[in-house]
Formats: sequence, C-alpha cells, structure tokens
Amino acid sequence: MRPRRTRVVVPAPHRTLLAQWARTRAGRHDLAFRAEIVLAAAQGMNDAGIARRLRTTRPTVAKWLRCFRARGPEGLHDEVRSGRPRTVRDQQVAELIHRTLHTTPADATHWSTRTMATPGRISRETVRRIWRAFGLQPHRTETFKLSTDPLFVEKVRDICGLYLNPPDKALVLCVDEKSQIQALERTQPLLPLRLGHPAGRTHDYHRHGITSLFAALDIATGTVVGECYARHRHQEFLRFLRLLDRQVPPALAVHVVLDNYGTHKHPRVRGWLARHPRYHLHFTPTGTSWLNQVERWFASLTQKQIRRGSFTSVRDLVLKIKRYLDLYNHHPRPFAWTKSADDIFGTLYAMCKDISVSAH
Repeated sequence: MRPRRTRVVVPAPHRTLLAQWARTRAGRHDLAFRAEIVLAAAQGMNDAGIARRLRTTRPTVAKWLRCFRARGPEGLHDEVRSGRPRTVRDQQVAELIHRTLHTTPADATHWSTRTMATPGRISRETVRRIWRAFGLQPHRTETFKLSTDPLFVEKVRDICGLYLNPPDKALVLCVDEKSQIQALERTQPLLPLRLGHPAGRTHDYHRHGITSLFAALDIATGTVVGECYARHRHQEFLRFLRLLDRQVPPALAVHVVLDNYGTHKHPRVRGWLARHPRYHLHFTPTGTSWLNQVERWFASLTQKQIRRGSFTSVRDLVLKIKRYLDLYNHHPRPFAWTKSADDIFGTLYAMCKDISVSAH
C-alpha cells in the first residue's frame, strides 16, 4: 500500500508568511510547527514522511493540512475556546464594587479580600481579580492638602504662567530650603545586595548633627545652585541670595518662586530686595509645596543620596550632597511642567466634589 500523499498548493505570499512563522524562536512554537507541516507538504513529501521528520503522527499531519486547504494560513490558528462558564454574575460584581466604594467593615477602616469574600459565593481570588480589573486598592491611601490661601487663584495663575511662558531676558528660579537634614550613621555596617536578598541596614543609628540645604533650580536648564548652612535663618537666606546674585548675569531679571516661610519676608531680606530691583518674588499659596519645582529635585536628592545613606559626620553629609550636586549639574534635565492653572483648578474642583459627597 503506497504512503498517503496530501496535495497542498501554497501561493507565493502564503509561502513567505509560513516561512516566517516556521523560523520563529520567541513567538508561537505551535504555529511554527504547523507551518513546517504545510511547507513540507508543498515540497512533495507524503504524510508519513512529514510525521517522521517532525516527530509527530500521521493524523496530526492530515488534520493541519486539511485546515490549511480549507482556510489558508488562518486555519493554522487555534479555534476560539469558550472556556469555563462564568460563576459570578454582573449583579454580584456591581454589588461588590458598591460595597467597596461606599461601605466599610464593622471592625476595620477598609476592606480586604478576606473580609469582602462571601463564603460559598465569591472567593478571595475572585475579589482580587475584580478589584484589579476596576483599579481598586482599598489598602492604599494617598495624602493631600487643600490650600486655604485667600489669594490661591491669583498665585497659581501667576506661577503657572511663569512656568509655561517665562518672560524674555529673565531667569526663573525655584528656591527653597531643605532644612534639618540629619547626618545619621547606622550602628552596624550595611549589608550588601545579594542574589535573592535585598540590601540591609540596622533600624537604629547615631545622630551626628544636622545641616540645611538652600537650593535654586533654573527651570529653563534644570541646573541647581545649592549651598549647605548650619542654621536656617534669614541671615543664611541673605547669604544664599548674594551667592545667586554673583552667579546670575547682571543683565537678566530674576523671578524667584518660593514659599511663605518667615525668613523670606524678614525686613532685612526686604531691604536687600529693595536695593536689587531686578529680583521679583512670586510666593506659592500656603500648603502647596508641590507648586515649587525645586521640591521635586529635593525628592530626588532624598531618594538617591540621603534616605539610604550612612554619614559619619555633618561634614561627610555635606560633602556627599555637594558631590551629588556636581554630578547632577554635569547632565541637568529640566522638569517638564504641563499643567495650566485651569487644569489644576479642574482637578481641585473634582477633589472638592468627591469630599463633599463622602462627607454626607
């Protein structure tokens, strides 16, 4: 009895596509296997020869050749499977979402998958999948603060206007102080990072003193001018202003964004500003430190240099801060401010609306 030969005609475009599927190394290996069956048949091999070559069975070869003749390359894909029937109805999902958003358990401030699960109806894993699908995370909270500054709208429009449309022949600087940075030394050496284990540090430490970092961020270039001082008074702020004045070209006007800390409004500071009329101060509303871009740079400094550091002295701390400043200023990157004042007001309006609803 002669071996069975299934005749397959493969057009040139289909042959190119099947050859690509057959060469795959990171994609669908089952699809590559079926493409090899069709290509072998197109070369004139019989079913038994193809089965021996690809280490499979003759019924498998015949099946995929039959599918290819009927539907072309699309026939080599798996059929859509119905899967297991749903056990949770839409009404149950809606009730679970409503309970998560509008109620709390009697013995806790928020729901967990264990307390939300209903024995015999909805499992913990089902609750987890539903929460993930709708982006719900009851275990997490975020902090916020609404400003009560009576000039909030005017100040936000002023500062956002500086960020989005800086004045010509002027420099816009975001100035602030990161006060009381502690020189903490861990009581034991740090454990290095190892395979399967994170880096380790002791929970206790020795205090060696504090320093205050005064910094000014140029929003156009991203460069930062910084200086550490032992104290945090108007005297140190004046020294920092004189430092800035020496570094800024005299032909440029200087617009300074800063907060409402008392040292910024001291009579001696006001006197110095009166003698240097090219400086223009723009105060952020109370409780809106996020509006000052240098705060984002402070967060980067804390994350990369201070939080996990161990410092043997204040001098050691100051040297490492200055080293970070030098390295950062070699390749500065300005922050991209995209929010207009109206965008911020829209976000705050929605937040206030949510608060008023939850209060009732």
